[in-house]
Amino acid sequence: MFDSFPSGTFERMDRPTYHAHFRRVYESGIHHLNKLERGQNFKERGFASWEAFAAGEWDRALSLTQEKRDVYARQFRDAARLGILERRLRVVEFPVTPYVHWELFVLRLRVELGDNIRVLDAREISDIEKDRPVPEVVILGDVAMYEVLYDDDGNAAGANRFTDRTLIRETSAGFDALYERGDDFHDFFDREILPLAPPAVAH
Repeated sequence: MFDSFPSGTFERMDRPTYHAHFRRVYESGIHHLNKLERGQNFKERGFASWEAFAAGEWDRALSLTQEKRDVYARQFRDAARLGILERRLRVVEFPVTPYVHWELFVLRLRVELGDNIRVLDAREISDIEKDRPVPEVVILGDVAMYEVLYDDDGNAAGANRFTDRTLIRETSAGFDALYERGDDFHDFFDREILPLAPPAVAH
């Protein structure tokens, strides 16, 4: 699974170029978007809820997630208008990192609004990850695939773009297999996240 991915040919894109290219492909007539999210520590500067989380203001961080409600709802309306099925698989390591703890509350809002998100315990794919983690990718139909990149501090830093359709199909098949193995979002959230105490954030 994902065996060919490390040797795939790609074009490096900075963040603005990636976003512009993504939008063009997204609106070009694709039928599905799959996102595999593997990293456990990111920074989302400019997102008020994340800023509050990073400042140790947990209750405020949770209340501020609602500021994204209209933005997310509009995204899903756009996807429906374009006929795009969007799916996300969130891999979670244990113990759950503070970032993932916070992010899953954001993803709960997305699921409430119609997003198709499943969660996969990283321990269940240790056999697949013997040599390397599963890739952090966004796949748009069979047209384009992006390996999302981050700097050493966890900030978004662009993407590597792949266009080899054989590689895209292979990676999509790997995503499909893992997505089927994932937990229903609400089952995972209620079992593993709700009982946790607010995360301690290092300053």
